[in-house]
Order: sequence, then structure tokens, then C-alpha cells
Amino acid sequence: MCTTCGCGGGETTVDGAIVESAAVNGHAHGHEDGTIHTHWHRREGGRPDAHTHAGGLSHRHVHGSAVRGSALHGPLGAVHDASVSPERIVRIEEDILARNNAYAAANRQRLADAGIFALNLVSSPGSGKTTLLVRTIERLQGRFHVSVIEGDQQTSLDADRIRATGAAAVQVNTGKGCHLDAHMVGDALERLSPRDGSLLFVENVGNLVCPAAFDLGEAHKVVILSVTEGEDKPRKYPDMFRAADLMLLNKIDLLPYVQFDDGRAIDNALTVRQGLEVIRVSATTGAGFDEWLAWLERGVEAARAARDRDVAALRRRVAELEAQLATSGHPA
Repeated sequence: MCTTCGCGGGETTVDGAIVESAAVNGHAHGHEDGTIHTHWHRREGGRPDAHTHAGGLSHRHVHGSAVRGSALHGPLGAVHDASVSPERIVRIEEDILARNNAYAAANRQRLADAGIFALNLVSSPGSGKTTLLVRTIERLQGRFHVSVIEGDQQTSLDADRIRATGAAAVQVNTGKGCHLDAHMVGDALERLSPRDGSLLFVENVGNLVCPAAFDLGEAHKVVILSVTEGEDKPRKYPDMFRAADLMLLNKIDLLPYVQFDDGRAIDNALTVRQGLEVIRVSATTGAGFDEWLAWLERGVEAARAARDRDVAALRRRVAELEAQLATSGHPA
């Protein structure tokens, strides 16, 4: 079980292909002095190497008097042995998140260099993320290119719905994992190759706990809360709402039929995240979509403008260096 979020280990696939990296999966051997020696193994062509165990899982075994017999599993590590000391668990958690953040930083730089506006859509299961996403893509057709990274434990059902709109989509299946991490997203980006200046949605696994801790390299987390849930969700799951920059209050067409105080829900969200933007929407009727699409368009334009400024600055710097070389008498 993952020490960081509680999810189980499992085989991760991107569009059905097993995904592992020499920088993520493998064996870590601890020693009596507390140091860890790590060596990593890659699986080629979806086939396990000699160090991969039955069932296709790569293991990181930690040995030593305090942690003997424990094992780490999963793309960024998990531990499932009660004999592991609390101090060791803290170090493992820090290692997991540090490696994730390094991948996230690389993703963010890649997206910024391409002027891509990337959003991480998070919510509990059944909030209407995919339906909202499908309607959003349909409304954006002809305005700018949209691509999607879909995260689910199993099946490609949501990616199939996205592809039916004409948008490019990659399905990431996390097995028993309950969230996407930055390495999974980086691999999906390699396969998806979103266009420069485009809009990228990452639809995370339905979960209001674990995705809050994992930066994927996105510009913003967008949390979706539906009126079929309790208005106290932001206070019960504050980390997720605190990590978000925008809340979409979805399924507002059902307000006359459910006992849900939308004003109270928004107040609860603002209690845990001051300055949180809120847009009321209905993926069924399209209510609120003009405001939502305008928010997206501003984000895309800002990402493109930032990329253009960086390119212009780089060109100016190159010109300055060439001028310095010319005045010094050296050929450019």
C-alpha cells in the first residue's frame, strides 16, 4: 500500500502498453546504516526482465533491521509492511514526492516551451467530468486544438468517448493506483504529442484525496463538484479544494430536485481556498459554458503569449551574442 496516499500497487498501462522507466521502477536495497542503493530495470516490449516478479510487478526491496522484509511497489513506490519504521516511511514518502516533482517540472517546462495550456481535472467519481469534457470539446471545435490524457484504474471507456468527438486522447490505466503521477503523464505526452499552442486536459482518476498531493506539471487544477454530492465536500476534503484554482459546480440543472445549497457549498470552498474561482455549469444543458469557455480561452492565450515572450527573449539574446562576437573580431 502506498505510504503517500494509500493506493495499492499495480501495472500501469498507456493505451494498453505496459509503461515502466529506468528512472522509476526497480529494486532499492537498504543497508544497516540507513543508506539505500538503488538499481533500476527496464521492461522492453511489454515483457518482464529477469528482475520482474510473477504478475508483472517490479519490486523495490528494502532490507535492514528496522525494515526487513518490506517491499515497495508501483510507478513511484508503495510500501505494505507494518514493520517499516515511521521514520523510514517519512523518508520514502519524501523520495516519492521529490521524484514526482522532478518529473512534473520537466512536464511543465515542455508544456511551457510549446505554449500549451494544461489543466488537471479532479473530482470524486460520478461528478460528470467526462460528460463535461465531451461537451467542452464539442463547443471548442474550430477554435483551437484540444487533446486529452484520460486516467482510470481500468478500461478505455472514457478515452473512447473523447475520441468520438474527434479529439486526440491517450488512456492511462493505473491498475490499483488511485491517481495519476507526473511520470505517467510524461509518458502519455510522448505518445500524444499535443500541438503547440493547444489546450490539454488531464482527466485524473476519480478521487478527492490522492491527486491533491501529486503535481503533474499542469497550469491549474480544476476541481469539479456536482450538486448530487454534499455541499460539505470542500470542508471534508480540503487538500483537494486548496490545491485547485477553479471549481466547477456541475449539474446545476438538478438543483430543483436535490437537497443541495449551492451558496453554502461555495462558501465552504472559499473557506478552505480564499480566492478560488467558481463557475456554475451544467454539462447537460450547457448552462454556464460561455463563462467556462471564456476562462479556457484566456488560459490558452496566456500560455501562447508566454511562449512567444520566451522565444522573443531567446532571439534577442542570440542577436546580442552574435553582435558581441562580431565586434570582437570572431566569426559568428
